[in-house]
Amino acid sequence: MKYQTKGVCSTSIDIKLNDGIIEFVSFTGGCNGNLQGISKLVKGMKAEEAIEKLRGTTCGFRSTSCPDQLANALAAMIGE
Repeated sequence: MKYQTKGVCSTSIDIKLNDGIIEFVSFTGGCNGNLQGISKLVKGMKAEEAIEKLRGTTCGFRSTSCPDQLANALAAMIGE
């Protein structure tokens, strides 16, 4: 799935789930090193667990962040 982000530096997130487990995450744009790290940390994690950990994270003055956008994308994928 390709998710178009809103309100953050990254423009989209590519995500692959298999039976609710995160197999792949790749951000387009944003803080490259940090987003590569997040992608590696969530690989193999249940989508629900990642949502719980990442949802609500903010970035500076913004009310969202790239991790929060990933949580939104995962929630949309699993119908949450």
